[in-house]
Amino acid sequence: MLEKKEHNYENAVLVGVITQNQDEEKLTEYMDELEFLAFTAGATVQKRFTQKLTQPDSKTFIGSGKALEIKEYVKENEIGTVIFDDELSPSQLKNLEREMEVKILDRTNLILDIFAQRAQTSYARTQVELAQYQYLLPRLTRMWTHLERQKGGIGMRGPGETEIETDRRIIRDRITLLKDKLKTIDKQMATQRNNRGKVVRAALVGYTNVGKSTLMNSLSKSEVFAENKLFATLDTTVRKVVIGNLPFLLTDTVGFIRKLPTQLVESFKSTLDEVREADLLIHVVDISHESFEDHIESVNHVLMEINAHQKPMIMVFNKIDDFSYEKKDDDDLTPSTKKNVSLEEWKKTWMAKSKYPTVFISALKKENFPEMKKLIYDEVMKIHISRFPYNDFLFEYFENDEEEENND
Repeated sequence: MLEKKEHNYENAVLVGVITQNQDEEKLTEYMDELEFLAFTAGATVQKRFTQKLTQPDSKTFIGSGKALEIKEYVKENEIGTVIFDDELSPSQLKNLEREMEVKILDRTNLILDIFAQRAQTSYARTQVELAQYQYLLPRLTRMWTHLERQKGGIGMRGPGETEIETDRRIIRDRITLLKDKLKTIDKQMATQRNNRGKVVRAALVGYTNVGKSTLMNSLSKSEVFAENKLFATLDTTVRKVVIGNLPFLLTDTVGFIRKLPTQLVESFKSTLDEVREADLLIHVVDISHESFEDHIESVNHVLMEINAHQKPMIMVFNKIDDFSYEKKDDDDLTPSTKKNVSLEEWKKTWMAKSKYPTVFISALKKENFPEMKKLIYDEVMKIHISRFPYNDFLFEYFENDEEEENND
């Protein structure tokens, strides 16, 4: 199931709906993200289709007229894939594939495909495979639609059902096997965590593609894989970092995303143990993204799900080198929007009142790194002193450490 394949970019269209809970502006944000997901998975988006509905249609998610419009477009333009922004039910997937006669994917399936491509270690591949099987199990019926064409013929319906039940049993057995395998690996990783000695553990958390791996490389002087695509990092990476005279362990974890599939949250809970058991969280935010506040909310939601939301935290607003805003003219009386807020103005908003220490940096260009390192040092030292009070090797942080490193 997890064979690695080179992806030729295939043509795709995106489909989203405007509902009572999701206005047009919010849908545009989600569709932008979905297009980035599609690009990461190996697809080129040719067009977007949107429809305003009170609620999604139970049979085909979208209205029959819109479904016909999409069908005609994909046929005329030789589109091979239609991607929906929300998770589709098994019956909706089946009906849409029958109606449009092309491959239908939803957001969950797309994310699972990206995870399957990105998983490098046996541990990550096992977690992704488990999530895929859990997603596939209730959707097995659509794999057997070819049997419906075999009308007549005694005994044709029975074998079909038997085949499906056999596959379900095989998949359930495989899920049980994978869960047992993960439990064994979890025990090994727990032992590794216990053997790390008297060292404070910090974990980088944040939305996907905010620069966590780039920051990890800069702080630990290592070469963790970093790329401007979603979910570049799936495998948990732990590195020893020393700031001043204070050593601590820094963990790079999988990025979060809005509408994260429940199967992934469940199967990746073991990976998120590194977050749950960390002493300090370093929440990295891409401040150049127009929806960075929503990203913060999404990350906090996942942290709450895994019961890690009450830990000490540092807010690191990254990519200040990419930040831009639209300056309003003095005689412009139209109401200001987020697009008109400068970086200095942002710093004076809720960020100034945040209960967490805050710093603004560029991980790529290493802007404001001394300030960030001092902040991390102070927070790690507080935890270290309270956790290991008899360790007396700590001394005052010297602000010229950065200069000494550069001279070396």
